[in-house]
Amino acid sequence: MTTPRRALILVDVQQDYFAGPLEVQFPPHAQSLPRITAAIDAARKAGIPIVAVQHRGGDGSPVFDPATAGFDLHPEVESRLDADAKRVTKEYGTVFGGTDLLAWLRAHAIDTISLVGYMTNNCILASAAEAETHGLTVEVLSDATGAIHLANAVGFADAQTVHATLMTLLHSNFAAVAPTSRWLRAVADDVALDRDNLVQSARAGAERARQR
Repeated sequence: MTTPRRALILVDVQQDYFAGPLEVQFPPHAQSLPRITAAIDAARKAGIPIVAVQHRGGDGSPVFDPATAGFDLHPEVESRLDADAKRVTKEYGTVFGGTDLLAWLRAHAIDTISLVGYMTNNCILASAAEAETHGLTVEVLSDATGAIHLANAVGFADAQTVHATLMTLLHSNFAAVAPTSRWLRAVADDVALDRDNLVQSARAGAERARQR
């Protein structure tokens, strides 16, 4: 097993996710934020490069307007970033769209990105899926991310269902999904996280369905 060359990607840990219409519901941000900061502290100790991403809405946008405090990174995150942290501003769900992140990862010989932040149902999902097309290995820290309740013309899904479903989906193909505690051990041991695959997940899913 090759040793991963990681970068920790902090996806949109911005104030607008801590209150208002996009407030993260599951896991509650009171639980996920300490996991995010633990990952930052571990990455700094291990010398893992850190990328801080912020989503930019348009001027006057109800969320992520750069002229408002909602655009800012949470103070617990901002206070942990030093001058070496890579800063990225994006306008799309994926961290790669319209940014120089991929070029920066290539320049630093990064082959594995560890995603934390918000939201599971938007930017984490989009970033993990696109990373496959760039030949990058993805890790998602399940308790350092979070989702919101969703309802529209198609239906309703509560945040816990959204998050659990997407973690299962991501681990089936796009990423190695694990709690922060397991990621911290993997970082300390300088090893990759265990991965699943679509065929294995499909077989296990069919068996679980038969047992219901």
